[in-house]
Parts: sequence; C-alpha cells; structure tokens
Amino acid sequence: MAKVRFTAGRIEGFSCPPDKKQAFLWDADSPGLGLRKTPTGKPAFVFQGLYQGRYIRITIGSPEAWPIPDAQAKAREYQRLIDAGVDPRSQKKEALAAAAQSQARQAAEAVTVAEAWQAYIADRSPYWGEYHQRDHARQIREPGVNSKGKPTPAGPLYFFANTRLADLTPILVEEWAKREGRERPTQARLGHRLFKTFLKWCSEQDTYRELLRDNPAATTTARKALGRAKAKTDVVLKEQLPTFFEAAQGLTSPVISAYIQTLLLTGARPGELLALKWDDINARWGSLTIRDKDESKGGEDGTRTIPLTPYVHHLLASLPRRSEWVFSSDTLNQPVSPPRHRMGDVARVAGIDGLSLHGLRRSFGSLSEWLELPAGVIAQIQGHKPSATAEKHYRVRPLDLLRVHAERYEAWILEQAGIEFDPSQQPGALRVIGQSF
Repeated sequence: MAKVRFTAGRIEGFSCPPDKKQAFLWDADSPGLGLRKTPTGKPAFVFQGLYQGRYIRITIGSPEAWPIPDAQAKAREYQRLIDAGVDPRSQKKEALAAAAQSQARQAAEAVTVAEAWQAYIADRSPYWGEYHQRDHARQIREPGVNSKGKPTPAGPLYFFANTRLADLTPILVEEWAKREGRERPTQARLGHRLFKTFLKWCSEQDTYRELLRDNPAATTTARKALGRAKAKTDVVLKEQLPTFFEAAQGLTSPVISAYIQTLLLTGARPGELLALKWDDINARWGSLTIRDKDESKGGEDGTRTIPLTPYVHHLLASLPRRSEWVFSSDTLNQPVSPPRHRMGDVARVAGIDGLSLHGLRRSFGSLSEWLELPAGVIAQIQGHKPSATAEKHYRVRPLDLLRVHAERYEAWILEQAGIEFDPSQQPGALRVIGQSF
C-alpha cells in the first residue's frame, strides 16, 4: 500500500475513480489509518489492522468531524488494543452501547411528571370507565377559564406537572399533602390515591424504573396530612319518601326529575347513570346495561346488566330522544352535567338536609333492608364486588332472579311514597304531580 503524509489539502483533493466502488489513501505517519472514498459518497477515516491473522476495518468518522491529529490518535489507540489481544470492534460496540445507555438515562431523567402521566394514561385508560378517565384529567389540569369566562383552578396534581420524575421525593409529596389537605382535602385524597397508583406503574416500566427506588407518595405523613374521609350518612328515610318524590317530580326539567328518581330506584352511581345510552335499554328483555365506573371491575366488557323495572321504564320512555344519551343535554350532544344544585333544591323542598346524588345510591342499600332483600342481590345490582367466597364462586344470579327482588323493592318504594302506579300502563304515559320549582 502506497502511503502519504496526511494533510488537509491531500485529503480534500483525494477522489475515487468512477470505475471503482471505493478507493483508499493511507497515512504514512499512523499505521493503519486510511481515508476511504466512494464515487458518490463522503470520505471517511478508517482504521485497518491485522487481528488474529485476519484484517479488520473500522470506520472512525468524517474528516469534517475528525481533525487529522485526532484520527491519527484514534488509529494508534486501535492498534494498541490489537497489540494487547483485544478486538477493537468489540471495544467500539461497548463504547457505543454505553453512550446510548447514557443518552437514554439522561432522556429518562429529564422526563417530567406530566410527560410520564400522559404515557400512563395512554397505557391504562383503555381499561377505565369514562368517569375514572375524567378524574385523572381533572386532577392534573392546568388553571384556565371555563366556557362562562370564570377562572378554573388547577387540579391538585398540577403542582407536580413540571417536576422531573427523578426529583420526586417523599418530602415534596408531604409538603403538597399538608397544603392541599387544608384547602381541598376530598379532592386531594383522590389525587393522592391516583398519584400513588401512577408512581407504582412508573416503577414497573423499564423507562422509569431506575428513577424511583421507592414510591414517593407512599408515606404515612402524607396520608395523615390529608386526613380520613368521614363516612357519609345522607339518605332518604322511609318516612321521607312521599316528600322526596313530590319534590323530585316537581322539577321543571323532566330529564333531571327522571334522573334523580332513577338513581334512588336503581342504586347506580351518579356517573354511571349519566352515561346511560338508549342502546343500553332493552325493553324486550327488561334490562339496563350499566357501564361500571372502573371497567376492570365489571363484566367481561366492563358492564353489568340490571333489571329494567316498570316505573323506571315509564320514566325513561317519557324522555325526549335528542341524542344517544338518555339523560341528554338540550344544548349539547352529551349527557346533562351532574345536577348537584337541583339535587340541593329537591333536598331543601323535601326537608332532607344534606342529601346528595350519591346519597340516593346509599338510600337504595339502606331502604332495601326494610324488605330484608339478600345482601348479595343488592350488591350485584349496585355493582359492588362480592365480599365473600360464597358470593364470588357459588352465587350466579340470572337477570330474572334479580328482577324478582328489584320489582318488589320498586313497588314497596312507590307504596311508601303514596304513588299510584299501574305497571301495565303504556311506558311513557306517566302523569307528573307536585309543585314545580
């Protein structure tokens, strides 16, 4: 091989004949260092040496990135490795792998909570119900302005949004818990539960595992700072049923009136019932399909089927079909918003202090005890998890069996409320009574 002393001019003037695939120019000062050139490609420094009786060749890099002295030093380094019995190709692969690992580590360390949260949502949300997804969105939302021009506060977890995942510590979570525990403890307790689950997911991912040795949110101090939720006791008592139904039927909105009555008669969660669609009602088989709050806890498709009782059927059949939603908004293609204020009006008129939408679900379970209905039946209708081995493995109740108890419950409720109702009348032919407000 003819060799020349490398200079900038010689490197720049070197070219490959058009009738050859490649050509080499070899350096006289550094054994093994060459310049490789193709007819159309860019030149590159290479090293060629004899390792274990065979020539090996390694690309060093472009002359634009490698000054001649640096390329010569790299060639000498490779030759020293060969002299020591080391394959320089393995050493280069290890160096590249280490560099890639370092870059990946740096990229992971730069990930913020908001970025990891989005990856978590994308991975897990297919297994959640609509309202569980909404809880996650609200918890980390930015401060802004609603459709009415009123400012909306940031979600409790927005505090962590721009924090690097690697910078999360128990102390930081505890400071957050102390402040949020004073300002909005209920929402903060929900946020803490969601955040703890999110960080557990992060610790199981290859991308984030090394950043979280322990779960920063799993601290006793944070939990104590948020306090414990007090057990709610708002229910409709048996003797309050007449005034409750009179107040609910007196609402000016038939949609909200039907919604509030149906909550008491089905024991569904408020959000589940708002998500009810017309396709979920099977009048032929007398059933309602309810989408569970957390779809992983429902049936195979995240739903449960409950009886469509006669009075509830009449309530729903009387509603306008403005969209796919049963309890539809009259202005938007979506369900009505949770009518908490109208529920407050009903509670005020009925004289039931503090009665909430969820209190109607609680009332369903409480009132059913007057009839001594099987606890397992009530739990199945309400979508509670089985609480005993017998319920999990030895109780399979068909819809018709649930219907026996559900219709008995409804008939008793209407009797206590003083409502005269003929189950055989045409669905939707109800007469609303009571004073409107």
